[in-house]
Amino acid sequence: MTFRVAAAWPPVLAAILLIPFVAWPQQPETLTIYTDHPRLFLRPNRLRLLKRERERKSLRWDQFDLLMAGKAPMPEQGFASALYYRVTESPDAAKRAMAFALGPSTDLHQLALIYDWCQDVLSESDNRTLAAKLERQMAALRNDHSIPAERSRLLAAIALAGHLPAVSSSVITAFMEDIWPRQMVPVMRQGHPISRDDTFALLEIFHAVRDNLNVDLRESYPAYFKSLPIYHLLSHYPPPWPAAENQYRIPAVKDMKEPDLTRAALSRAAELAMVAYDANAPESQVLQGWLMNDQFLLRGTFGITYELLWANPYQPGLSYYHVPLVFHDDIFGRLFVRSSWEDNAEWLGFFDGQLQHFSEGKISVLNPSLTREPLDLDEALVFFGREVHKFKIPNRVSEHPTDKEPLRSSTPAVEGFDVFIVGLDPRRLYHVEIDDEEMTEVRADPGGILYFRNVPGPVGVRLAPSPREALQQGNPGLNKPGPL
Repeated sequence: MTFRVAAAWPPVLAAILLIPFVAWPQQPETLTIYTDHPRLFLRPNRLRLLKRERERKSLRWDQFDLLMAGKAPMPEQGFASALYYRVTESPDAAKRAMAFALGPSTDLHQLALIYDWCQDVLSESDNRTLAAKLERQMAALRNDHSIPAERSRLLAAIALAGHLPAVSSSVITAFMEDIWPRQMVPVMRQGHPISRDDTFALLEIFHAVRDNLNVDLRESYPAYFKSLPIYHLLSHYPPPWPAAENQYRIPAVKDMKEPDLTRAALSRAAELAMVAYDANAPESQVLQGWLMNDQFLLRGTFGITYELLWANPYQPGLSYYHVPLVFHDDIFGRLFVRSSWEDNAEWLGFFDGQLQHFSEGKISVLNPSLTREPLDLDEALVFFGREVHKFKIPNRVSEHPTDKEPLRSSTPAVEGFDVFIVGLDPRRLYHVEIDDEEMTEVRADPGGILYFRNVPGPVGVRLAPSPREALQQGNPGLNKPGPL
């Protein structure tokens, strides 16, 4: 994963980022749930935080309270009513949540939360009725192996522990011993990242498993999950989208037509849940700095419930202006580059097999295999073309002092380029020859990207497929050419 840590991050933060990823125990001692209700997300610390938000009449609480007290039509009425009950202990909110759960709704995600959060007001008869409904809905989703479906079944199983022990144990055991280690993780390791639309559901799984089984599922693929917050930072289009209720940061998606505000809200919810999961990680701290801007606070009837549940405005954050403007994911072959952190920045993203360029308010889809002029986005130089064999790296002169040159120097300093070549054959070996340097052999990542760090210009680069290897599966870790 390319972050250019030493050059671009502040020294203390860069040092922290180099600390090895600390994992929780790989296997729980038991898969039996012993925690008290509420088990899902509202553990004592989180519930105390929400009650404090109410006492202090925070912006998030006041907006949520305004909508709930005014009986605004909430898209996820059961979820919202159950959360309102847990914070206020309002009998009316509990009645509304139970009416939703015992009604025609088949939304297992909401039903599981209501069953868990409203246990103390459930009559014995309603408890049996709702437990049976959860069991039926879990069975109805048995053949749906999407991450949201697996999430909902797992949450329901955790909520049902001690009520329907055989049903609960069967689902939890299947997830922990088969679905996660033998199905989900291998798919990721074969080069298929979790889609952004599924990331929030995955974070809910992480929270539920750690809170109730004391297992950190991230250790199954630590390199991927460690970089996830920075991926989220860099993979938004630069300008915010003004909506009636608040501004949204729009996540980059393949074949973007019009902004999907529900998708944008769930992307923010995922980011809030990331910070809540590991608030002390440096990546989480810069993500927190990105999130705690009130103009992006979700105020609408869909987003406010997620905003209140997951946000922690008392958690300190670091300025995301410290984050490098280049994110190269050599695990999955993705690249994101911004020219600055300003809203009018130029942006390039290569993901899901599509290359997008955002400039002057417009998204252009480019063919990375076709020859064209390189893009210089200040932080990186991007070349295109599968058939191009020669590249010219221009000279770059810095007219302003940087952390690489002393402030007392008034002489312009020569800087190197971070160079990316896109549109190559995925995982193929290439011979690379730099002027006055010996030839080296490097492998393109799974997206067909080659990366060279801090290449000083002017210099010529010659590129050719390695004659000793045909196309084959390679190790993305080999794409580490380093400085040239």
